[in-house]
Amino acid sequence: MAKEKTRFVYVTYVLSTPEKVFEAITKPEIARRYWGHENVSDWQPGSEWQHVRADPERTVQLIGKVVEVTPPSRLVITWANASQTADPESHSRVTFDIAEYDDMVRLTVTHDELEAGSGMEQGITKGWPLVLSSLKSYLETGRAIDVFAKPKAA
Repeated sequence: MAKEKTRFVYVTYVLSTPEKVFEAITKPEIARRYWGHENVSDWQPGSEWQHVRADPERTVQLIGKVVEVTPPSRLVITWANASQTADPESHSRVTFDIAEYDDMVRLTVTHDELEAGSGMEQGITKGWPLVLSSLKSYLETGRAIDVFAKPKAA
């Protein structure tokens, strides 16, 4: 029996250019600054990509393949925990659509083909807003936010 799939969509507006937003996603040295991870790939369709923790251990946390690349407007990748490489059912897909919008950029991140109710779905619904807020802060002010911050106790 096939597992139910769901998707998560997040839209933000960034005072930047499509080129800078695309680079922030695909250049490891920039992603490290606002994400605490590096997205590592040659960004060619069919190539592998890795989401590598920017710490001394360089832990690979996520893996996937590059599906589509149209700089600076679109990037589509598959996405899975590194421990689930061999299980195609656990892989989801992330689409970054980057569009000029007046004097800013509209960034739409669609994470689909997610298993409904999975740990991955729960993780990304908290993670994407934090990471994309940090990307926005970094590109607009030069300062990222702490993506590893925890809520304060009530």
